[in-house]
Amino acid sequence: MKKVHFIGIGGIGISALARFLQERNYTISGSDISESPTTIKLRESGMDINTPHSAEAIKDQEVVVYSAAIKEDNVELVEAKRRGIKCLSRKEALPYVLKDKHVFAVAGAHGKSTTSAIASSLINGSVIIGAISKQFGSNMKYENSENIIFEADESDSSFLNSNPYVAVVTNAEPEHMDYYDNDLDKFHAAYRGFLERAKIRVINAEDEFLGSLNLSAIKLYPSRDITDLKMVLRDHQPYLSFNLKELGRFEVFGIGEHIAIDASLAILAAACETGLENIRQNLLNYKGIKKRFDILCANPNFVLIDDYGHHPTEIAATLKSAKEYAALLGISKITAIFQPHRYSRLKANLAGFKECFGEGVDLVILPVYAAGENPNGVDLKEEFKALNPLFAERVFRNGEKIEFSDIFGVRHIINDGLVIGFGAGDITYQLRGEF
Repeated sequence: MKKVHFIGIGGIGISALARFLQERNYTISGSDISESPTTIKLRESGMDINTPHSAEAIKDQEVVVYSAAIKEDNVELVEAKRRGIKCLSRKEALPYVLKDKHVFAVAGAHGKSTTSAIASSLINGSVIIGAISKQFGSNMKYENSENIIFEADESDSSFLNSNPYVAVVTNAEPEHMDYYDNDLDKFHAAYRGFLERAKIRVINAEDEFLGSLNLSAIKLYPSRDITDLKMVLRDHQPYLSFNLKELGRFEVFGIGEHIAIDASLAILAAACETGLENIRQNLLNYKGIKKRFDILCANPNFVLIDDYGHHPTEIAATLKSAKEYAALLGISKITAIFQPHRYSRLKANLAGFKECFGEGVDLVILPVYAAGENPNGVDLKEEFKALNPLFAERVFRNGEKIEFSDIFGVRHIINDGLVIGFGAGDITYQLRGEF
C-alpha cells in the first residue's frame, strides 16, 4: 500500500500517522470536516487535503484509514467501500504502521502525552504522539531507526495493537468507560493485555490496579522513589529538580509532582536503551508539549497558560501546580477558564468537575465543546452556581491580556495574575488568538 487516504486527518493522533507514512514515501491524501491549523500544515507539507468531506476525495487510493470520530455513513467511507478499497480504522491500521519496530508504547488515563514527549527527548528514534512536542514542533518525528516512541490510546483499546517492546503505563484510572460497556473488569483486562504483550514493562506501581498485577515489571513507587523535589524558575519558566531511586538527580521542564512521575517513568524506560548520563543530559532538551501546562506568555505580573486538562483529576493536579508556580512568581490572583469537552464526559464526571477547581480560583466557564455529541440536559449555570463563575461564549487573546464579554454583556479584561485555560476543544485557539 503506497497511496493512503485518511478520513478525519485533522485529528492529533491520526495526523501523526499520516506524517509518519509520508516520511516513508507513501502518497498521502486526507480530509476533515473543516479547515484547521493542522489541515493547513498538512497541505503545506505536500498532502492532498480536502475539506469538508466529499466522495470525490476518494480516487485511486489503495487504503483508507478513518479516525474514531468518523461514522459509518461518512460519504468518503461509503464511497471507498463501494469501490472495494480496503478500509481500516486507525486502530486496525496500527499493526501495519508499527510492525517490525522497537516500540516504546506509553499508555494511561493521565500523563501519557507528557511521558511520551519526555521519552522522545531521551531515546533516539521516531516519535508518534498525541500532542505537539515543543522540542521538535510536531506530533511526529521521523528517524531512520528501529526505535519508535508511541503514545498508545486506551480509549478504543487500540493500544492492544501497538506492538509494544517496552510498555509504560502511567496509571489506569477508568476513562472512556462507554467503550468498555461500563465494565471495570473489561477495562482492566485491556490494560493487562497491553502489558502482557510487552517484553519490558514500566509501571506506576502506586496505581491500585497496576500495583495488584502479578507481572514482572520495572516499578515506580513515587512516594518513596522520587525524593527531594525542588522547583526553580529560569526566565520566569518553571523547572523541577528531583532524585530518582539510586539513579541520582535529574532536572526537567515543568512543575508539580505529576511531572516528576511522568519524567521518572520516561527515564526508567529510556534506561533500557541508553546510559544514565546521556539521559540526564538529554532531559534538558525537553521543552514541554503544546497544550500541557503550555506557558504562552510569562512576566512578573501576568502569566497565561494553556492546558489540555479535560478530566477532574487532571484539572485538580494542574491547578495545584499552577498555584505553586504562581507562589514562586509572587502572584496571588488565579483565574481558570474551563471549556467542558463532550457532554458525556461532563455528565459522567459532574461531581468531580464541581470540586476540582477548589478555593481561591476565579472561574470562567465556556459552552460545552460537543465534539459531535448531542446535549444531554446538564445545565452549566445551575450545576456550577455554587462556584460563582462567570459564563462567556468565548474569550479573546489581546497581546498579554485576555478579554471576554459575559452572558450579561459586561466586558472583562484580565491583564494581571495567572490565567489558565482548561479543555480539549478549541479553547487552545482562543487563548492563542488564532481563531
